[in-house]
Amino acid sequence: MERPSLPLIIILAVIAPISLLTAAAGPLQTNSRWIVTEEGERVKLACVNWVSHLEAIVAEGLHKKPVDEISRGIKSMGFNCVRLTWPIVVATDESVGSLTVRRSLQNHGLLDSIAGIQANNPSIIDLSLIQAYQAVVRSLEENDVMVILDNHMTQPKWCCSNSDENGFFGDRYFDPNLWLQGLTKMATLFRGFPNVVAMSLRNELRGPKQNVNDWYMTKGAEAVHAANPDVLVILSGLNFDKDLSFLRTRPINLSFKAKLVFEAHWYAFTDGDAWVSGNPNQVCGQVSGNVMRLSGFLLEQGWPLFVSEFGVDLRGTNVNDNRYLNCFVGFAAEHDLDWALWTLVGSYYLREGVVGMNEYYGLLDWDWRDVRNASFLQRISALQSPFQGPGISEGRPHKVIFHPMTGLCVQRKSLVDPLILGPCSEAEGWNYTPQKILTIKGTYFCLQAVNTGKPARLSVICSDRPNTKWEMISDSKMHLSSKLADGTTEVCLDVGSDNVVVTNTCKCLSGDHTCDPASQWFKLVDRTRRSSGSKDSMVVPSLDQTVNLSRIVDSASESVGSM
Repeated sequence: MERPSLPLIIILAVIAPISLLTAAAGPLQTNSRWIVTEEGERVKLACVNWVSHLEAIVAEGLHKKPVDEISRGIKSMGFNCVRLTWPIVVATDESVGSLTVRRSLQNHGLLDSIAGIQANNPSIIDLSLIQAYQAVVRSLEENDVMVILDNHMTQPKWCCSNSDENGFFGDRYFDPNLWLQGLTKMATLFRGFPNVVAMSLRNELRGPKQNVNDWYMTKGAEAVHAANPDVLVILSGLNFDKDLSFLRTRPINLSFKAKLVFEAHWYAFTDGDAWVSGNPNQVCGQVSGNVMRLSGFLLEQGWPLFVSEFGVDLRGTNVNDNRYLNCFVGFAAEHDLDWALWTLVGSYYLREGVVGMNEYYGLLDWDWRDVRNASFLQRISALQSPFQGPGISEGRPHKVIFHPMTGLCVQRKSLVDPLILGPCSEAEGWNYTPQKILTIKGTYFCLQAVNTGKPARLSVICSDRPNTKWEMISDSKMHLSSKLADGTTEVCLDVGSDNVVVTNTCKCLSGDHTCDPASQWFKLVDRTRRSSGSKDSMVVPSLDQTVNLSRIVDSASESVGSM
C-alpha cells in the first residue's frame, strides 16, 4: 500500500534544527580530522547528492520544479550541502559544454522534459550546459547551501562498473591529461562562487588497471589548488572508493596544507547479501572493522573522512538495506562523520536507456513533489548537526545514548517518569565511568536495570550493584548490557511502547541470521554541544536530598510495576 502523500513543507517543518546547519561563510579549511571555518569552528558536511552527470548533462528534476524550489527544499530538509556531479566532457569539449539545455534534451528525444523545463525553469532552458550548471550552483548559494563539485565520470552516463572503461587512469575514457584539464577548468570557473567549498576529484576509481603506483590524485589535487586555493580538495580511493589503506604506508605529500579531505563510499551491496545471510551483530562488527581498516583509520591519523555516498532503498522493503542502515547510522554517529546521502533525485530524465526511471534511493518521489519516506529524514536528522569538534565546546564533554534505529537519544522528563527516546538536541548528557556506570551529568543519578520487560530507571545507589554496571557487548558493540539484582540474569537496553526505554533479554547476539537486534542497538556518542533542553544549569541537590528523591523514584517505579 502506498504511503499517503504529505505536503513537503509540513514534513520538513519538524525535521532538523536549521539554525545549526547554516552553510559556512568564507573558505573552509581543515584542523586535524575536522573541517572548520577560517575562525576555527567546525562545519559538519551534511550533504545530499544531486545528479548532473547523465546523458543530458542537466541537473535532474528541473522539468519537475523550479530550481529555487528544489534548493529551498534541500535546505528545509536539514542539509547544508550538495554534492553536485559532472562529467569531464562538459568542461573540456566545447561542442558539448556549449550545447543548450534544449538541444541536449532534443538530442536524446526528451521532448516532455523540454516542456517541463520550459514551464518550470524558462530562464534555464536556452542556457548552455555549463551555464545551466552554474545557475544551479547560484540557486543553492541564494538558499545558503554549500556545494561540492564532484567529477563523477568522463563521458556522461550512469556509474559504475569494472568494465565501463571509465574507472582508472589509462582506461579508454580516462585520459589523465584530459582529467587534469577538466579539473582546472571547473576550479577556475567556480573560483568566484563563495558556496563552492570543495572539489571531489574523481568518483569510484576501479577496474583492472587500478593500482597504487598510478594513483594520480596528487597531480589532480595540485591542479585544483593552483586554480582555486579556496576550495577543499577531496581525494577518493581504489575499489569503488572503498580502499585508502595504502595511505598507511604511503602518505600523500602536497605543496599545500589544511585543505585536504579523503572520501569513502559505503552501501549495503558493498558486502553483497551479507546483511540478510549473516547475523546482523556479527556482520555489523565485521563490516565496521573493515571500514576502519580501509578508510576509517584516517580519522585516527588526523585526516577528515567524508562518506560521500551512502543510501538505501527508501521504500523500506529491502532487508539487506534496512539492516545495513542501522549499523551505518550508529557508526556515523559514533565517529561524527561528514557525509552525503545518495540521492536527492526522485526520477531521471534518462537513465540506462529508460526515460523517467524512478529512483527508489531518492529522497523525493517520482514527480519531485513529496518526500518519499519522511521517517527516514527524521532518523538521519541527528546526524545533520555536529556532536563535537572545534569551536562548539559549549558544555563539558559528555555522552549521549543514541538509538540508531530511530535516530533518537535517551532523555528524561522528570525523576519519576520513565526514560524515553527523544530528539538528540534535547538529550540527557551522561558520564560513563571506568566502573562502567552511566550517570546523568551533573547529578548523582545512574542508570539501573530493574527487571525484564520493565522500564530502566534512575538510582543513586550506584556502586557494588550488578544492575548499575553497563557493558557494550556483541560483535556490533551496540548492545548495552547489565545484570539484574540477582547478579546472574543478563538483560540489554531496549525500546518498548511509546519509546520508553526498557530492559529485555539480549537478542540476536550471534548465529541466527533471521533475528533483527536493531531495537537493542545503542551507541554511546561523545558530545560537547549542550542540549537545547539542557539541565546543566540546574542546582545539584545534596546527596541526602538525592537519596530522598531516589526513594520517591523507587516507590513510584514499584507502584507502576505492580499495576
